[in-house]
This record gives sequence, structure tokens and C-alpha cells, in this order.
Amino acid sequence: MGKIANKQMICEVLMDAAKTDKNVVALCSDSRGSGSFTPFANTYSEQFVETGIAEQNLVSIAAGLAKCGKKAYAVSPACFLTTRSYEQCKVDVAYSNTNVKLIGISGGVSYGALGMSHHSAQDIAAMSAIPNMRVYLPSDYLQTRELMRALLKDEKPAYIRTGRNAVAPVYEEEKVPFVMDQATVVTEGSDVLIVACGEMVKPAKDAAELLKKEGVTATVLDMYCVKPFDVKSLIREAGKVKAVVTVEEHAPFGGIGSMTAQVIGENCPKKVLSMSLPDAPVITGNSREVFDYYRLNAAGIAEKAKEALR
Repeated sequence: MGKIANKQMICEVLMDAAKTDKNVVALCSDSRGSGSFTPFANTYSEQFVETGIAEQNLVSIAAGLAKCGKKAYAVSPACFLTTRSYEQCKVDVAYSNTNVKLIGISGGVSYGALGMSHHSAQDIAAMSAIPNMRVYLPSDYLQTRELMRALLKDEKPAYIRTGRNAVAPVYEEEKVPFVMDQATVVTEGSDVLIVACGEMVKPAKDAAELLKKEGVTATVLDMYCVKPFDVKSLIREAGKVKAVVTVEEHAPFGGIGSMTAQVIGENCPKKVLSMSLPDAPVITGNSREVFDYYRLNAAGIAEKAKEALR
């Protein structure tokens, strides 16, 4: 299987739904190109809204359309969607409980050299803190497809963060073990548990393979459902191992590292080591260069897992 960007799959799922459901509408803030939504805009022009660079208006208009019975999908760079329009996300979408799905594209450090202004390393913490707001970080296009199909069936608010680039698949085409709001066990082991989300799941899976060669077995838990956080699966899998490692493309505060440590501390105390971006502007470079620099890659995760077991 080749690499496909998660944002491209989101567009494909919504285009398929829009064929028969005229209530499916997409909105962009001058982001149809970067969000891979040009095909939707060209094919379903009457179900598409372009607001221009006006993220606050984007979210409020989406909420208004939802109140009129539409299924609104607001597509915008994650760095702007979760900061410039935070009040609208909180009030117009979550507090008002409108059927708006907020699609944060080019999340994390996807914009690379553009720097901290274009990075979204605080969005998990910010969006998870809003009551009524669900938060999802799918790991590959196959899981993204299943997630979007599931979201089309409900009328609750949600924030979905995807990266900018095509990513290698974690799962197999016809074998995607997806259950809504339930973390997925990617690999099973008895020594260490690696909890990851988004683009960090693939290197976590690769790290498990490296560890296996050294006689260390690792369970990799794909926590795509950051909120509602799958506490039950985490406790179950943590209870089988000696230590836990978390990996995320996010700041060290308020992400899955913090959430995991809280759950483990309350329910099955054991060592938890967290890997994340630093509490500082990250280095200049593309995603791969940034990940390698901060050891958010297979080798780095494997080393952290061995450290946790010492």
C-alpha cells in the first residue's frame, strides 16, 4: 500500500457522502488547496463555503449551518483553527452542541520551517479542555476513513487533527480494527506499553519491531481517541506490562502523556515516561527532520522504552 495523506481521505469520504446527502457541507478558510478539498469545491459547489482567511467566521458560519440541519465540516490549518477561533469553537460549537466537525489540517509541525506561528503543538490540550468537544488524531488514511464514516452518523461536535503529508499505513486495507472511541492494539507484548496517537503511531509500531530483535516485547496502543480518552483499554494494557511510554507530536503539557500518567497513577501505578516536542520553539526543518532531532522516531522510541524498563 502506498502513502496517502489523511486529509485527502477526509475529502474522499465526504465527497462520497455528499453524493446522496445534500446536508453535507464543507467550509474552508482559503484552505481548499492545502486541505485537499479542491475536488469537493469543484464537484459540490452548492455544498461548499469559502470564507477566506477568517477562521472565526468559518467556525461561526459552520455552527449556523448546523443549526439549520446541515452537517458542517470546517477545514482550516490546525494552528489557526484552534487559536484564532478558540472562542467560537468553545461557544458556537461545543457549548451550543452543534453538529460541526472541525478539521485541523497540517497539525503538529507539518508546516516545518514556517516556525512556531504555524505549528499546533498545544491543540490537544486546548481542545480537550472544552466540554462537549471530542478530539481525534487518526494514525493513517485507513483509520481516518473509518473515523470519518463513523462521524457522519452522529450529530456531536468533534475536532479532528491531521498532518500535512502522506503517511505510510499502520493497518491493512481490509483489516482495520476500528471501534469508535476505543483505542486500537497495534502490537502485543509483555514488557512495555507504548501509547501513541496520530503520526507517532507508525514509528511506535516500528520501534516495537526493533525492540523485538533485542528480546523486548512491546504493546503499541493507538490512542486515536484522545477525548473521550479510552481509560478502560489503557488500564487493561498497562496492567500487563512493567512500564509505559507515551509518544505524541505535541507540547509536554496537557497531551496524552499527561492524560496517561494521570490514569496510570490513579489506577495501576508504574513508571511512565513521556516523549513529546519540547516546551520551546522547535528547530527549523521538515517534519522528518524535526522528529529525528527530538528522537520521535523508531530508534528514539525504542531507546526510551528500554530506559523505562531499567
